[in-house]
Amino acid sequence: MDLSRYKGIIFDMDGTLIDSMPAHLEAWEKTCAIHEIPFDREWFYSLGGMPTLRTAQEINRRFRQHFDVERLAKTKSTFFAELDEQGDLIPATHRVLLDHKDSKKIAVGTGCAMMNAEPLLRQTGILPLLDALVTSDDVVNYKPDPDTFLEAAKRIGLEPHECVVFEDTALGQSAALSAGMDCYLVVDGKITTLTRAKPRAELVGSL
Repeated sequence: MDLSRYKGIIFDMDGTLIDSMPAHLEAWEKTCAIHEIPFDREWFYSLGGMPTLRTAQEINRRFRQHFDVERLAKTKSTFFAELDEQGDLIPATHRVLLDHKDSKKIAVGTGCAMMNAEPLLRQTGILPLLDALVTSDDVVNYKPDPDTFLEAAKRIGLEPHECVVFEDTALGQSAALSAGMDCYLVVDGKITTLTRAKPRAELVGSL
């Protein structure tokens, strides 16, 4: 893997840098049980990168219900916070971060709220290594929109094409490519193929 062409690396957090998706899924499973919502693990995983409140909205849309989305989100967040184990570092991507922290700008762009992301990044020792952290509190439009990664690039002082993204979901990959950034997909803790983005100017022109 040759990252020499990039000046910055932007990591997603859950499922990419930290193996926290099982904890998120467990919290959603408990929430679904309380509200008698069918729990589809694969579908919930596909929403990785969305803020909790947005996921609650997607539940209403998929099941044609009218749950109080703020209550759903709060219940899920409470279950997550109560878990003893919220996730360990993913060795492959953590190694990439450590190998390049002194030569490139490093950022995390996550769909988590700051109140959830910051403690987890601090607990795993990642937070002090970052030049920027962008959470769901910092953008209006979430993944698959490109705003999270565009804001991360802005905060580390780079153009989108100067950054490469590491993501673990198709939702996040789509956000990265829409931002005009190349993207490595992380599958089951392993870094897989690189997908190259079209230049940002072409993407904007095609909208």
